[in-house]
This record gives sequence, C-alpha cells and structure tokens, in this order.
Amino acid sequence: MKTEGSSKTLVIAEKPSVAQDIVRALTPVAGKFDKQDDHFENDRYVVTSAVGHLVEIAAPEQFDVKRGKWSFAHLPVLPPYFDLKPIEKTKSRLKAVVKLAKRKDVGDLVNACDAGREGELIFRLIQQYAGSVKAGQYQALEKPAKRLWLQSMTPQAIRDGFEQLRSDEDMMGLANAARSRSEADWMVGINGTRAMTAFNSRDGGFFLTTVGRVQTPTLSIVVEREEKIRAHKARDYWEVHASFLANAGEYPGKWFNPDFKKPTGDDADPDVRADRIWDHREALAIVEAVKGKTASVKEESKPSTQACGLLYDLTSLQREANGRFGFSAKTTLQLAQSLYERHKALTYPRTDSRALPEDYLGTVKDTFQMLAGSGMKHLAPHAKTALDNNYIKPSKRIFNNEKISDHFAIIPTLQAPGNLSEAEQKLYDLVVRRFIAVFFPSAEFQVTTRISSVSAAPGSPKQGGAPSGGSDAHEVASVGARHVYHFKSEGKVLVRPGWMAVYGKEAADETEGKDGKDGDKGGKVLVPVEPGETVRTESIEAKGLKTRPPARYSEATLLGAMEGAGKLVDDDELREAMQEKGLGTPATRAAIIEGLLTEKYLLREGRELIPTAKAFQLMTLLRGLQVEELSKPELTGEWEYKLSQMEQGRLSRDAFMAEIAAMTERMVKKAKEYDRDTIPGNYATLATPCPNCGGVVKENYRRYACTGKSDGGEGCGFSFTKSPAGRTFEIEESEAFLRDKHIGPLQGFRSKAGWPFAAELVLKFSEDDKNWKLEFDFGDDKEEESGELVDFSDRDPLGKCPSCGASVFEHGSNYVCEKAVPTAAQPTPSCKFKSGKIILQQPVEREQIAKLLETGKTDLLDKFISMRTRRPFKAFLVWDGEAGKVAFEFEKRESKYPARKTAAGGKTAPAKKAAAKKAAPAKKAAAKKTRKPSSAPGKKPSTELAAVIGAEPVARTEVVKKLWDYIKANGLQDASDKRKVNADDKLKPVFGKDQVTMFEIAGIVGKHLSD
Repeated sequence: MKTEGSSKTLVIAEKPSVAQDIVRALTPVAGKFDKQDDHFENDRYVVTSAVGHLVEIAAPEQFDVKRGKWSFAHLPVLPPYFDLKPIEKTKSRLKAVVKLAKRKDVGDLVNACDAGREGELIFRLIQQYAGSVKAGQYQALEKPAKRLWLQSMTPQAIRDGFEQLRSDEDMMGLANAARSRSEADWMVGINGTRAMTAFNSRDGGFFLTTVGRVQTPTLSIVVEREEKIRAHKARDYWEVHASFLANAGEYPGKWFNPDFKKPTGDDADPDVRADRIWDHREALAIVEAVKGKTASVKEESKPSTQACGLLYDLTSLQREANGRFGFSAKTTLQLAQSLYERHKALTYPRTDSRALPEDYLGTVKDTFQMLAGSGMKHLAPHAKTALDNNYIKPSKRIFNNEKISDHFAIIPTLQAPGNLSEAEQKLYDLVVRRFIAVFFPSAEFQVTTRISSVSAAPGSPKQGGAPSGGSDAHEVASVGARHVYHFKSEGKVLVRPGWMAVYGKEAADETEGKDGKDGDKGGKVLVPVEPGETVRTESIEAKGLKTRPPARYSEATLLGAMEGAGKLVDDDELREAMQEKGLGTPATRAAIIEGLLTEKYLLREGRELIPTAKAFQLMTLLRGLQVEELSKPELTGEWEYKLSQMEQGRLSRDAFMAEIAAMTERMVKKAKEYDRDTIPGNYATLATPCPNCGGVVKENYRRYACTGKSDGGEGCGFSFTKSPAGRTFEIEESEAFLRDKHIGPLQGFRSKAGWPFAAELVLKFSEDDKNWKLEFDFGDDKEEESGELVDFSDRDPLGKCPSCGASVFEHGSNYVCEKAVPTAAQPTPSCKFKSGKIILQQPVEREQIAKLLETGKTDLLDKFISMRTRRPFKAFLVWDGEAGKVAFEFEKRESKYPARKTAAGGKTAPAKKAAAKKAAPAKKAAAKKTRKPSSAPGKKPSTELAAVIGAEPVARTEVVKKLWDYIKANGLQDASDKRKVNADDKLKPVFGKDQVTMFEIAGIVGKHLSD
C-alpha cells in the first residue's frame, strides 16, 4: 500500500530500454516524466532499471573456502544461508537503484523485470540487498511490492499490465523456484568443482577440475560423440550408379532395394541403407546384369510446399550464423547485443521464443514500412512486395502469446541502422531476411520420383541388407526366370518461389539439392519420359565407398543438442519438464561453450569442437566415482520438474534444497572415500617402449606406467604423471614426450597457487633412483622461478613492451619484459609480457620479435605444428592488447561476401565503416573528459601538441587518451592495419613523420611535455 501524501511508486525494469518503453506508455495516463541521470520521474512514478543481474549470491565469509584451501577437509560447503554481494562491473547502477528504493517518498515497488524466473530473481535480490542487515543476513526492504507481467511491449499492453498488477503472494512460487535454482547451481558447482579438484590434486600441485549442472552434461555430449568417432571402424560398401537414355536425353539413377526395411532396436546397425551393397562381387553382378539393357519407367509427380523457418530466437540465430559465417555463439551474441543496445536496430536478443505477441500486427506493419523505405536495395523491394500484396496477416504460427515466455522473437526495430561493421551487417541482414520471409507465401515445388526397372538374366546373388549378408539380406525382385533391378531418380522443381524470393539465388541453390550425389539428384530437373516409353542403360558403374563416423560437433550443432537435450531423457515426466528448457538458456549457452574452451575441456579447430584428454579424464572420473548424474541431462530434467512443482505450490523450497544438500554430500563423500589406486576406464597403450627396461607403457587414471615386457607384469617402476601441474597430456603428446624425452614449451600449466604458466618438460635419468623422471625445464629462466634477481645490463633490448612500455630482452627460452622478472631495479615483477623462442616447434627469431614489438605483428611464419593433428600451419604472431598476450593471426582470405551496397549504389569498405563506427563514441568520450578534467599534476604541452589537445597543462596519461580520442574521431587509424596511425596536418608536426605505430605514441608524447 502507498503511504499518505506524496508517496510514489518505484518501477524497476530489467533493462534501460524497457524502462524507456514504460515511460512512453505511461506518459499519456500519468503525465510527463522528467529525465534524471539514472531514472525517470513524475508525480506518481519513479522509473529506473537494472542492467541484468546487479547482485549475486555468495557463501558468507565464515563458510567460504578460498582456492588455496581446496581440500576434502573443508568440504562439503553447505552454508545455512547465502550472503549477497554486488556484481563488480554494475556496482554504480546497483547503488543508484538502492538509493531510489530507500527514498522516503517512495512508498511501494513494482517489479517490471522480465516475465520469467530470472526476471523474478533479479528483482528479489535487489529488494533484499536494499533492506537492512540483521544477524549478518540481508532482510528484504519493507515496502510493498507488486509484479508487472508483460509478454508484449506495445504501449497499450504496458498500460493494461499496470491495471492488472500481480500481488507479491501470487509470485512467491516463482520467486522460490528462482532462488532455489540459483542456490542449487552454486552448491553443486562449487562443491563438485572443489571435490574433483581435491581428488585430482592428491598427488600434489593444483589440478583445477570444474564441473557444473549445465557445463558437464554439455561436455558429456561432445565426449560421447568423440568416443563413437574413435570407435568407428570404416567398412567398405558399394553403390551402383547408372545413366539412362530416354528420347529427351539422359538422366541418372541409383540402385536400391525396394523391400528394404530400416533396422530398429538398440543393436541396429546405423550404416545399413537401401542403396548400399556390402559385397563387391554382388555390386559387379548388378553392373554386368544391367549393362546395356532396357528399362521400364514408373513415375510419380506431386506438388509440395515448404514454409519459411520460424523467426529467430537466440539459439537458432547462433546456429544459423555459425553455419553460414563461422561466427562463434559468443560472437553472435555480442553482435546481436550491439545491434540491440548500441544501434537500437534489433529487439532484445537473449530470448528463447520464436513468436511475436498477438497485438504486434501494427508494429510489424510499421517495421515493414521502414524497411520498404530504407536504403537497403537488396531487401527493401521484398518489404514493399509484402505490403503491396497484403502478406502481413494474423497467423498463430507468427503471433502467438502461448509461445512467448520472458521475451518474444528477435526482429528488426523501427530504427534503420547506420555505420554497421561487416559482421554486424551480416547478422542484421540475416534477421531482416527471416523477418520479411516469414510473412511470404510458402514455396511451391513439383517433386518427381522415377523408378527405372531393368529385367535381366538370373545369376545375381543376394543384395542389400546387413554387411554380413546372412538372414538380413534381401533377394532382388524376380519375374519368372529373370530378376528385376530397380533404380531411383528424384527431381525437385521450384514452381513458385514464395518466401525463397527474399533469399534469392542462395536459397534456390539450397532447395535444388546442391549436396546431392550422382544418381541422387534431389532438386535437379529430370528430363521428361513419355508414358510407356522404354529407356536404355547408357552407362553403369559400381562406386566403392567407406562408411564414415558421425560428424564432430560444431557450435551450431552443439547449440542444437543443448536445446534439444530433453530428447535424451528416458523418463516421460523429466523429458516433458525439459521440453521447453534444454541445457542452459539461450543467454547462457554461448558462455557455457566458451567456459569449456577456456578450461581446456574443448578445443576449437576450424568449426569443429574437439574434446581434450582432460575432458575424457573427467568423464572417466565421474563414472568411476559413480556420480554420473553430474554428466547427464536427467539432472536438469529432474530439477526443472521439481522447480515447476514449486512454482505451482506443490513442493516446498526447504524440501528441494534438502535434496540438493543430500546430493552434494553424497557427491563429496564418493570422491573423499575412494581408496583404489586407479579409476576404471578405457585406457591407451603407448607405442614407445619404457626407456628404462623396454617394457610396455600403459595409461591409467593418473599416470603412464611401465607394465613390464609381458604387458601385465609389475614393470620396472618407471612412470610419469598424466597431468603435470594441472595440464593433461593428449595421447599424441605423451607418445612424443616418451619418444623424444622432451616436449614444449607448452601452455596451460598451473602453479600450486593456481597461476598459469608455460614450460618445457624433459625426461631425465636419476642416478639416485636408477630410473627416468619427468622434470620441468625452464632453461635459463630458473632465476625467474627461484626468485633470484636477473641482470639485463649486458644485453641489448629488442624493443618496448607493448603492455607497459619497458624494455624487452632475450631471457632463457623466452623473450620477456624487464618488469616481468625480478631485477635489482624492481624485485617484484609488475608485468606479464613473455613470449617463447619456440612456439609449437616454430623458432621465433630475434628479428621477428623485434618486428612484433615495433609494429604489433611478425612476418608470416610457416612452421607451426598443431599439437593435435601434427600438421604444419602458417600464421602471424600478433600482440592482442585486449587479451594482453601474443596470439595467432591467420592469413586473410578474400571474403566470399561482397561489400555492402549503400543507398547511393556504391560499395562501402568494411575498414572505413569500422572507423566511422568508432568515431561517435570517441567524441562522447572526449566530451566527458572535458567535463571531468584530470586532477593529476599537469605538464605543459609543446606548441605542436597544443594545436591538437589544447595549451592547458595536462598529465601524460591524459595526453595519450586525448590523442586517441582525436585519432578515432578523425578516422586516422590505417584501414589495412589498425596498429598504425596516419598523421593529418595537425599530427604530422607532433609525430615528425606521416605514419607511426600505436606503440610509438607514448614515447613521442614525452618529447612534447615539459614541467
């Protein structure tokens, strides 16, 4: 209830754009709003917003366990309650929202966050954080709260929502489910990760082993696919392809068995097909029997239609962008977020809905009007066609409130974007094409299936069926003493393009079977055959082929597997609970995949995602400890089922959390009490013999160990760990290490404190133990590892460190910044710049590292060797300023996508667009800095520098920032190499030349400043 007098209602939306929509909708009925720094306000309402989650849960300090204490002695961590802490990057926004909530003239709150579980949690955590702290716990702010529940963002829908606010009691089930899911994820993720890390670190070191309710089942999907690929044994089979001559010309056909039935059951052979022959002699017998013979023809031709795909949700957009452009899921989300937040060109992208609200017909028509009048010549005519032909009509396939949860589908807004980067333009075009096409009529085809039957002399053996022949083989059809061989030809002709016109030739190619094989031309036009006409076998051959393993996952197919993970669940109720959820949410799936890549569970090679040895080791551990539920989607299904019951008031929050605590305790106990030497698993045998006794070296869970010359004996005691310093060897690496007794330098090791480092490894013979031992070899870098001071006084520097500007020297097996190692001038290192002299077996000469330091890039180096494939590859070494490390850059290939045409019909160069794109924010940044000048002691700029930044005394750091603002605002970064800056008339006197590298600027500035 509101208090008396001037009490106002604080409305908290989830995003600034929604807050603005609410203000626009309420203005006609509640009066004009004044815009403040962080909110809108009138006599009745204060409207503000979060920016997603502002608060996160954490264990209270007394129950928290820091990384250095990750041992079983401190597990499980089951705090009696959860503390709250601000998310670091949005602290200022949280402070502003809490300040508004605590205002004396604010009498009640309205939760206007997104209509779903996460929206409920965002508001509840802010509400709790804004309250008082009693007995160490946050208590919810004691002001009444109601819920605005919106599925449509039209002004009228928002006004209707305010007329029908839901009570706090009505939302308690959803709030409990939201909190429970968040806390359960924390308990399982934290305890699981720490228990598995403690187990794997028993032999010393710190072997970080992360697990999670979504992350681990996702990894399991990829590992199981890789296991099938590795277990696959290619088998030979044959297809018989013929060409038949009719009066109108030739057409292809492929032999098939018309009596074939696809095998079913768990042991069904997935490689069996109606058109595969498993014996070469049988295939040749068909060729001999049919060669030169005539054939009768039966044909069925029928119309077929195909509707356009649904509007995009985030997952389908990520899959499409990965398949078409190779964009990672993370990249697609970033581009879509930029098009939503910065350019205001797309609606909210983190959605799992592919439908629009039922009251959005008018908005859609307005959007079509905008597109029809835009300068996009490749899309505007289609938008106009849709308007002229009245294609935009109510349809449950497109407008359906029942198919909308928190957000509706991703569509273009009424704002036409400008100055998009090439990648942003590609993604925007993708969304706009689908948005236009979904309203067009279905495409119409004429589909023809033709069976050419050859009656030939007897003598042909059994055909088709299983590879072994036997009882599953099928006899060919026979007539009297002759056999009939059947050949299938398929054609598909586009009669009316419908929505495919929006996609042009590209879509037509797709529907015309561009992937069709000879004799199976799905989508190709077949020459006509007259009724009753007899054709002749013009040519025929048996093609030898091999079965293939299933394809590896790409990000597109893995996103699809995550979305459809419920199909893998056997239990009907759990599968139903996961039907709309899958593993993760559209907003989190990209982060889950990136997390698996970061933790080295997966490698990205081209578009394939490949599980590492560390991934297989984790799956082996979970199976061996009998905690496989962590790797199964059933866990998510079970949670979703119970959380759904909680939302409906059928299950208490306390009961659910008690089950989670019990599961967590069991998981930790299994790991803690496991006392066998190894974990059962499918382990490898290395080809290289034991260096000590010549015996067989086999893998177990923790080590590679000699098993003696008889492969099963006790061995000589030689072994080496599979995971030195927390980095797991791949099988190929182990083989190379044992063979060469040396490997590296390799990345990804972790010190006992958890910090990453790179090193070489060697096998050295120990006189004390009379055996070979694994050791780290830091070369001449031992001073760095031991903490001894390094003296660079007798060495020549190679250039300036791109990270801090100090000098870079050759040091042992690396090139290092002088501030990255302990020296007399600076005993405590402050910089992290280091680059190996040998990277993936490619020597990096002094000249190349000097060039990288000066220009940001080496020459193209061509002797890198992939550790996984052992194949050589070419790349540049470049300085990645964002990541703060040396990285690979591959040769640029000419894009198969032409430059985007502007409204005037010219072509826009991507580099110029990128420069223009950055100009506007640069001006804003400059404006902000003039309002808040630096308080640091200033230096006087020279006359030349003052012409660019002004004559006021200024700190050196501010000078560099102001120069970059000027460079970006005027588009002076070189179009072909952004690390270079072209001088205009003002900058040339400062630089002293026409062009400088970004690394030279800081040094040049110093010459133009005086006290």
